[in-house]
Amino acid sequence: MRRLLSLLLLPLLFSCSVSRNYNPNKKYSKAELQQDYTLLRNILEKKHPSLYWYTPEDSMDYYFNKGYQAISDSMTELQFGWQILAPLTSAIHCGHTSFSMSKGWNHFIKNKTIPSFPLYLKVWKDTMMVLSNLNRNDTVIKTGYFITAINGIKSADIINYMFHFLGEDGYSENVNYIRLSADFPYFHRNIFGLYNNYQVDYTDSNGIANSISIPYFALHADSVKKNQKELKLMKNKITHFQKLQNIRSLEFDSAFALMTVNGFSNGHLKNFFRRSFREMRKNKTKNLVIDIRANGGGDIIKSAFLTRFLRDTPFKVADTAYSVSDNLRPYTKYISSGFFNNIGLAFVTHKKKDGKYHFGYWERHTFRPKRKNHFNGKIFVLINGLTFSASALFCNDVKGQSNIKLVGEETGGGWYGNSGIMIPDITLPNTKIRVRLPVFRLVQYQHISVKGTGVIPDIYVGPNWRDILKEIDTKLERAKEMMN
Repeated sequence: MRRLLSLLLLPLLFSCSVSRNYNPNKKYSKAELQQDYTLLRNILEKKHPSLYWYTPEDSMDYYFNKGYQAISDSMTELQFGWQILAPLTSAIHCGHTSFSMSKGWNHFIKNKTIPSFPLYLKVWKDTMMVLSNLNRNDTVIKTGYFITAINGIKSADIINYMFHFLGEDGYSENVNYIRLSADFPYFHRNIFGLYNNYQVDYTDSNGIANSISIPYFALHADSVKKNQKELKLMKNKITHFQKLQNIRSLEFDSAFALMTVNGFSNGHLKNFFRRSFREMRKNKTKNLVIDIRANGGGDIIKSAFLTRFLRDTPFKVADTAYSVSDNLRPYTKYISSGFFNNIGLAFVTHKKKDGKYHFGYWERHTFRPKRKNHFNGKIFVLINGLTFSASALFCNDVKGQSNIKLVGEETGGGWYGNSGIMIPDITLPNTKIRVRLPVFRLVQYQHISVKGTGVIPDIYVGPNWRDILKEIDTKLERAKEMMN
C-alpha cells in the first residue's frame, strides 16, 4: 500500500561532495552498535545523578534491555540514534539528557534540505493546525486547516507516540509541543520515516471534514542552490548588533518596557541588565514585561543576576546540588573536556555523609537584591514550554512576590529541580553519536513537594488558534490588559 523511502535520498540531497569523508548511508555492525550502547549504559548508570529520579531502577533496567535487544541487525547512524537512543533517553525524563548526531553528520547536513512530510503544524494538546505547506503548488491544504489524522493515525495518537522520542524534565510536556510546532516535518520524518505519499485527514475553515493524498516535499537542484545562496547572503547581512539583539533586547512603549532574554549564556548580559535597569529608572518605567519564552537556560549566575534587580528579599538558588562522583573515570576519554571536568569536580565538590559529592557554593550562597536601579513596579514574566533550566530557576526565584506575575504556560524546565550546571557530551566510539551527560542534580531552594511539573504560571494563557492565524501575541496582550 505504501513504499517507505530511505531517510537519505542522495539524488535529492545534492552537493554531497562537500562531505566526502562522511557517508550517511554507512551501516554499523550489530557488534559495533552493541558496544556503543553498552558503554553508554555503563556511563549513565555510574555517573548520571538523576537516572532514577523519575523512572525507578527496575523500569530503567527494562528500557536498557529493551533497547539492547532492538539492535538486531546493522544500522546507519541516523537509525541507531532515532530508533534506539531517542526512546532510551526519553525514558529517563531528564531534559538535560538527550542525543545528538555526530559532528560528521552535522557537517554533512548543513544547509541541505532533505525530503520530508510537507506540512508545518502548530501542535498543542491533541490538536494539529497547519501553519504552512512546503508544497507551494498544493492549493488544497491551507493555513488554518486542522489535521485530524496522518496515514490513518489520529492526531492525538501521533503526538503521544512522538513524545516517546523526545525528552523532558519530569512530566512537563510543554517543551515538546513547541519542538513539534517548530519543525514537525523533521520529527515526523525521523520518527515515522519518509513516505511517497501521505493520506491526510483534515477539517477546513468551514469545519468540513475531508481527506487527501499528498506527496512528500523535496527541493529540486536549482531550488537547493538558490536556497544556499540566500542563506549565505542572510548570514553575511546579520551585524554584530543584530546578533546581540536576537539574544537580548529592550524596547520601550508608552506604558511599559519589554525586555526579551532568549538565553542566559551569551550577549554580555550583565552589562545589558545594568544598562537596561538604569534606563528604566531614568524613564520612570512603571510596568516591565520580561519575555523568556525562548530562553532555554544557560549560566545560573546570570539568571540570578537578573533576579537581584527584581527580588525584594535575599534568596538562594539551590537547596542541594550534588554529583554521584568526584570524577568521570574510567570514562574520561569518552567525555568532552573530561580531564578538565575531573579537575573541576575535585575542586568544587565535597563528599558528605549521604555519600554524594556536594557543590557547596550553590547550597550555601545567598544572593541579595540590588539596591541601585532595583525595579519596584509591576512585572509580568512571559513563559512557556521553552522556558527551561536556568530560566525555570529564575521563575522559581521570583514567583510569589506580590508585584510579579508569571503569564503564559507551564515551563518545560522542572520546578522541583533539574540536572544541569555541568553537562558534557559522551561521544560513542563507533558511531560518534553524542549523548549529553548531566553531572549534577540541583534541587531548587523553597522547592515544591511534588516532583515532575514545570513552574506553573500565575495567569494561564494557552494557544489561541485565531490569534495564531492573525499573528497576535496572546500572552503579551494579556500582560498589557493586566497593567491597567
